[in-house]
Amino acid sequence: MPEIKYEIIKEIGMLSENGKGWKKELNLISWNDREPKYDIRDWSEGHAKMGKGVTLTVEEIKELRDILNSLEL
Repeated sequence: MPEIKYEIIKEIGMLSENGKGWKKELNLISWNDREPKYDIRDWSEGHAKMGKGVTLTVEEIKELRDILNSLEL
């Protein structure tokens, strides 16, 4: 399996931290030298390891923002 190359362009914020110290974060990441996308996933200390996550384009993150803003919490 080929190695996945990534560069964290901007650390935006931490959403939560589990008991093992892994943090769920929202970051702007370039995967395999492509256009950066917004990314939500779990990371170990120092971004050494990553869990499964979801990547979103600018259009998708705007749509998600609108959906979240419409929620009655």
